[in-house]
Amino acid sequence: MKRIFLLMVVTLLVGLPASAQKDENNRIRNAGKVMVEILNVPDDIPKDLLDKAECVIALPSVMKFAIGFGGSYGRGVMTCRSGKDFSGRWSAPSMMALEGGSFGLQLGGQATDFVLLVMNQRGADSILTSQVKLGGDVAAAAGPKGRSVAASTDVTLRAEILSYSRSRGLFAGISLEGSTLRPDNDGNERLYGKRTTAKDIVINSTIRPPASAKLLLATLNKKSPRNESGK
Repeated sequence: MKRIFLLMVVTLLVGLPASAQKDENNRIRNAGKVMVEILNVPDDIPKDLLDKAECVIALPSVMKFAIGFGGSYGRGVMTCRSGKDFSGRWSAPSMMALEGGSFGLQLGGQATDFVLLVMNQRGADSILTSQVKLGGDVAAAAGPKGRSVAASTDVTLRAEILSYSRSRGLFAGISLEGSTLRPDNDGNERLYGKRTTAKDIVINSTIRPPASAKLLLATLNKKSPRNESGK
């Protein structure tokens, strides 16, 4: 009996890395689906804003919870235009984690998809190297939507991150101030099979993207192939 128990434990432990990697790959595939769906709705993210973004963060199915107070928890991916000047093709994804306070009634207890545009190098560097508080460490704002929306408003000029949400089929800009965003280093290790930094993955481009990122990267490279920020 003891031998059977030990065999079961060993089998479970051996199977964990493969199972965990599968979770990360599923998360990347879901992020790709979110990007396709959001960039194909009538009033989507303005193209001029997407073209000026250095990085994009997709967080599928963020869940709301309540333990004494409202809060949310989600995992997703971040990809940046490759190269130190952010002028190349979209990079391999880094796993990311979003945690923090309640985002209001829009979540309504259901899973919500988020897409965040990182608009400048300072915002990208901050997110890729440490945990940041949105609205504190980096300036964040609800992103404008619609193809005819001008991107030169005060809010978009000041914000380092523009955030969008989709819940119950409704797509809108939403403020994530007060929540925290950080690289999911454990997720990256499970996905790529070695300890590496988020910055090495998406800026230094030292890692090839997994097959699960094909839809996400193909969508971004098609919709926004060049950085139009005018740096």
